[in-house]
Amino acid sequence: MPDYGRDLLFGAFITPAAAPPQHAVGLAVAAEAAGLDLAAFQDHPYQPRFLDTWTLLSYVAARTTRLKLVTDVLNLPLRQPAVVARSAASLDLLSGGRLELGLGAGAFWEAIEAAGGKKLSPADAVTALEEAIRIIRGIWDVSTKAPLRVDGRIHRVDGAKRGPAPAHDVGIWLGAYKPRMLRVTGEVADGWIGSLGYLRAGMQELAELNARIDDGAASAGRDPSDVRRLLNISPSSDTPGWTERLAELALDYGISGFILASDDAGELARFGHETAPAVREAVAAARSGRN
Repeated sequence: MPDYGRDLLFGAFITPAAAPPQHAVGLAVAAEAAGLDLAAFQDHPYQPRFLDTWTLLSYVAARTTRLKLVTDVLNLPLRQPAVVARSAASLDLLSGGRLELGLGAGAFWEAIEAAGGKKLSPADAVTALEEAIRIIRGIWDVSTKAPLRVDGRIHRVDGAKRGPAPAHDVGIWLGAYKPRMLRVTGEVADGWIGSLGYLRAGMQELAELNARIDDGAASAGRDPSDVRRLLNISPSSDTPGWTERLAELALDYGISGFILASDDAGELARFGHETAPAVREAVAAARSGRN
């Protein structure tokens, strides 16, 4: 497999719980204090126990100065792509270039329908995602004054005005596991974001996912190393063994981002102050030995 050679990112995957309302914000502040690179929030707009993701991200942006903000992942079936583009660009501008946009094709379709969305077949959901990415990037592209037109099967814009452009090149990271979604990730996305707990076949499955992304990138004339690989992970009490496992994931499978799913400030502190430096040191030493 290619050497993806990315700088390692470490972050916190925080539940956007509505009660108590300030808890998620406090965890993001704690993540920044622990030296973590990013805070990621899931997006389930039909879930009354959760705060609205964009509102929460905006509040977190105002309470932090360095932390990257990530949607992990945004529910596209309940969000219009042109509005997502302008929301993302606005938050990136207001936060000084700290947003990365994780997108999902959709899940929990009964809840999506109940909230006013349209249920899509698996094939149509992927098509909708591809069209949405074209629209989002088109809105961001202010190098031309020509109105944006995307005549998709699911999403269409006919003469939409472009802008604003984000403060930096916002990465679009896709949550994907099925073959076609993985191929699309390689073809058009900036990153893949998955959950280690979903890999039932373990490292063999991760290798297969990587290969499908790489094939998609190659078919589009892209370097597979242009597609960052990130994993949501669960806490572990075995610090030495955990360090070795995360280093292995970075060295042997190209994972360059580890996002700890925890709503415990103490766990986030240990992850930032102890685990992240140990993994970085182990990976740097191994890569130095390879050269």
